[in-house]
Amino acid sequence: MKLSILMPVYNEEERIADALKQALAVDYPCDIELVIVDDGSRDGTAEVLGRTDDARVRVITHPRNAGKGAAIKTAVDSAEGEYMVILDADLEYDPQDIPKLLDPVLDGRATVVYGNRTFGSHSAYSFWYVMGNKGVTMAANVLFNSYIGDLETCFKLMPVALYRSLDIRSRGFGMEAEVTGKLLRRKIRPYEVPISYRARNREEGKKITWKDGVEALWILGRERTRRRVVTAGNR
Repeated sequence: MKLSILMPVYNEEERIADALKQALAVDYPCDIELVIVDDGSRDGTAEVLGRTDDARVRVITHPRNAGKGAAIKTAVDSAEGEYMVILDADLEYDPQDIPKLLDPVLDGRATVVYGNRTFGSHSAYSFWYVMGNKGVTMAANVLFNSYIGDLETCFKLMPVALYRSLDIRSRGFGMEAEVTGKLLRRKIRPYEVPISYRARNREEGKKITWKDGVEALWILGRERTRRRVVTAGNR
């Protein structure tokens, strides 16, 4: 199996070199590729990426910022692996946890795996950030009669073909809710494994806001009430 690690990047000049170093230093149990999408960065991110010479790394550039969802779509369209996982470049997530996400797939226990931050062993920059995350996750559980622990986690591992079939339209952070809503609507329950997490604050470049939480709730409601298209193949 080959794993495509998809890294959306926007104005991460100070962190991208460390993010690359950490991601490539992991002892993965399978072949990997690291697909980086520079989403219209206006700082020195492109120059740092231009100095990368690891054969496992491919860099794609958006001429202007289009949002995380759009960057992931570009990366998925280019992915050559059978499986994919998203890894942000902000150093909040530890790529050393990725093999733990792969374990349930490699031993046949799961197809879709989420990294659950649990917010038990962590550093989170805001009470309201944690409560907002828990509120959105609870909304998904109520709407879809599921029991997942962390909807907004960056670490979502699944087959590339499955992600492509979801036809994710959200261009920004709403893609997290759309991915989960569409999986739950298909009765696909992610397998969750605990991961570490270190949140950064606004001064360090944290980009998600309360407006993204409101959008996530709207997307979940939309996906729950969307009419199922009946075709000859699924009657």
